[in-house]
Amino acid sequence: MSNEALARLAEERVDHRFKGLPPDADGLTVAELAAQRRNLFTDGFATPVLALSAERLEHNLDLMEAYAVRHGLAFAPHGKTSMAPQLFWRQIEHGAWGITLAVPHQVRVARAYGIQRVFLANELVDPAALRWIAGELAADPAFRLLCYVDSVRGVELMDAALQSAGAVRPLDVVIELAAGEGARTGVRTEAECAAVADAVAAVPTLRLVGVAGYEGEVPRADSERVHAWLRRLVSLAVDLDKAGRFAGLEEIVVSAGGSAWFDAVADVFAEIPELSLPVLKLLRSGAYVSHDDGHYRKLTPFNRVPQEGALEPAFRLWAQVVSRPCPDQAFVNAGKRDAAYDLDLPFAQVVRREGGPERPATGISVTALSDQHAWLRTTQEADLEVGDWLGMGLSHPCTSFDKWQLIPVAEADGTVVDYIRTFF
Repeated sequence: MSNEALARLAEERVDHRFKGLPPDADGLTVAELAAQRRNLFTDGFATPVLALSAERLEHNLDLMEAYAVRHGLAFAPHGKTSMAPQLFWRQIEHGAWGITLAVPHQVRVARAYGIQRVFLANELVDPAALRWIAGELAADPAFRLLCYVDSVRGVELMDAALQSAGAVRPLDVVIELAAGEGARTGVRTEAECAAVADAVAAVPTLRLVGVAGYEGEVPRADSERVHAWLRRLVSLAVDLDKAGRFAGLEEIVVSAGGSAWFDAVADVFAEIPELSLPVLKLLRSGAYVSHDDGHYRKLTPFNRVPQEGALEPAFRLWAQVVSRPCPDQAFVNAGKRDAAYDLDLPFAQVVRREGGPERPATGISVTALSDQHAWLRTTQEADLEVGDWLGMGLSHPCTSFDKWQLIPVAEADGTVVDYIRTFF
């Protein structure tokens, strides 16, 4: 993690832009604040404040690196989960092939911080973005970008924009196979895939390098349906290879993998037969880096295959009790502006009272969120006073990172050892 752009992140000044940081740190650089190793609970941090667990973050990085190696998978984790270049590079240092992204802005962020391999999980038809991509490919022979293509019309638009830009290198594309009728994007039938492949072969600006899709969109997803769709994806790659669609390449890309079914991806990709070229089996799961206490914790493949290990939720949102109007109700000062709420409400986990030890949040549950308040229901077992800090787990990391621009990374005792910068 030594490139100059990352080093400049450490030189950014701390100020009012960054929620939860100590007011008396204004004017310090991020590096200077990190060097002070302040305690999250006793050294001036203001609530609400989101923190990442240093130990759990490292555990998750290690676990997925080992998983990919064990199953013979290349790994391009979805960076739109965090949009944090520091985490992009930590994932690459843990063996990632590159980073998966979804829209051109995200690619610009990745390129600004030196990422050399990007899988863009979308069809890219915006002329301005394609002009910029053509320039990046021309200026840096080591830069590689793959993107989806799922229509003949898309091929036509991409070709027109790239030709207008004077592209000197073809853009690598993979045919996106839809996860079924009623699913999200992607080609619905194999006949349409062949038509898209024909269209790509007819233009000089694009190069077909493989197939891809997202099994998380399989309707009524279960193990049987997901495995069946993944085998269909592999069959598409086999058929295209037999038809000579990948002649002249160094490898064929076959890619899938969200954070709920990557065990199925590993199963089916292990069955890929020998093709005319080596196969890059590219897994794209990204939510693992922070994991969560709700959506993915319930769905993680490690629940189905426990011998593989277990991811650990690394986020905790700390808020302070600001009102205790009656025995069965309390309010803390974190709400929709601070916590993910698109799938599950936050989960009350621990309570800290000044001068006392951390203890379980017995008898406390989050029932609703306002803009800047969480509504708590409390039972007789709840020991909660105005001024207490409540630590909450979050569901769905994809909508957690985007609410915080600078996130403290804290060790188990509260010592803050780093700060993660996000770009949304």
